[in-house]
Amino acid sequence: MSHTDYKKMYDKIFRILSDLTPLRADCGQLCDHACCKGDSKTGMRLFPHEESVLGVSVTESGDRLAVCDGTCDRTKRPLACRIFPFFPTIDERGRIYVEADTRGALLCPLITHMDEVVFDKRFLRAVRRVGRILAKDRECREFLLNATQEIDTYRAFLSEE
Repeated sequence: MSHTDYKKMYDKIFRILSDLTPLRADCGQLCDHACCKGDSKTGMRLFPHEESVLGVSVTESGDRLAVCDGTCDRTKRPLACRIFPFFPTIDERGRIYVEADTRGALLCPLITHMDEVVFDKRFLRAVRRVGRILAKDRECREFLLNATQEIDTYRAFLSEE
């Protein structure tokens, strides 16, 4: 895809997610907005070509992270922030599922209390739809596959404890 095509793809994805969040209420009230308390050492991983669309820079080490200070223009949030604490995982047959992103288990109480929470089905459907759009692009599909492996590995590690 060309840069223009990625802009079009992310614009569509951001429209699909719109103002949807995991809960119909502000989940940040449960944890004092833990996921939005950024610092200069951490960040959210950017999806392929997302930095050029959002106009953010990558870290000096070349990591593709959006680093923030805990405040942002919500219309310019990275996709990882918009879908957190979920992720569109992909199986070996290319099917998209929406799963808790266990990589954020230490940060987000929604992950550790999944069975006690009623999530907004509109949000979950939107994340799945976003995953299907991403999977059509070779680089994004590879990104989803790698992230799925990380999430599965982390889930296995958590279940051993």
